[in-house]
Amino acid sequence: MKTKTFLDTNILVYADDLDAGDKNERALDIVERGVTTGNGVISTQVLQEYFVNATGKFGMDPDLAQRKVVFFTAMHVVRIGIEDILAAIDLHRLHRLSLWDALIVSCAAASGCRRVLTEDLQHGRVLAGVKIENPFRDLE
Repeated sequence: MKTKTFLDTNILVYADDLDAGDKNERALDIVERGVTTGNGVISTQVLQEYFVNATGKFGMDPDLAQRKVVFFTAMHVVRIGIEDILAAIDLHRLHRLSLWDALIVSCAAASGCRRVLTEDLQHGRVLAGVKIENPFRDLE
């Protein structure tokens, strides 16, 4: 991870999903590189979505999920502001993205990321100057 890279929630979730096989291993590697290189970027939205998935889908103890959220903050965290929300609304209107996906892209762009790692958007598409990459594409 040489350039600033935004990690979507599904990367953090797969890092916890021991049943995800190769996706789990890939996600763990991505998170580790994001933390150790300082090039990983997430947002407050990603942290909230992670907590909900970890405690809901995986039944993780909320105390452990909170400790993991704190760990993820070793990466750069974008605090969502009104300007990010307005940019996301524009992306939603222009590209018919869900507002939540558009907020991921707008926060990535605002923080200077060149790419977003996610499996939720079209691989290879460029939105707001940010390239969408599915890091699991070769595993499917």
